[in-house]
Amino acid sequence: MPHIAVTIGAGRSPRQLRTLLHEVHAAVLRSVDTRPEHVRVVLHEVPRTHWSTADTTLAELDQEPVRPTGPAGPAEPTTPTTPAEPTTPAEPAEAAGEREPS
Repeated sequence: MPHIAVTIGAGRSPRQLRTLLHEVHAAVLRSVDTRPEHVRVVLHEVPRTHWSTADTTLAELDQEPVRPTGPAGPAEPTTPTTPAEPTTPAEPAEAAGEREPS
């Protein structure tokens, strides 16, 4: 009987947590020859004040401003001479320099 323990920083919605449980269960079924009723997944939510990385708690990290990843300095204002091109979908949060909760 597979038993999977997941530890995550508190702060996700019940729907996000349920999705995580479902996806972990599905991954085990794809990976291991077992029956669905034999898979146990336990989710441990840790308060963000009780989890630290490099001596900084997740709660403290949440308070830090997100640093831009582009070139240093302000950009020069420009006036478009042609209609704006359609925008492309946003980059994933990690690539755009945004922090996801742990």
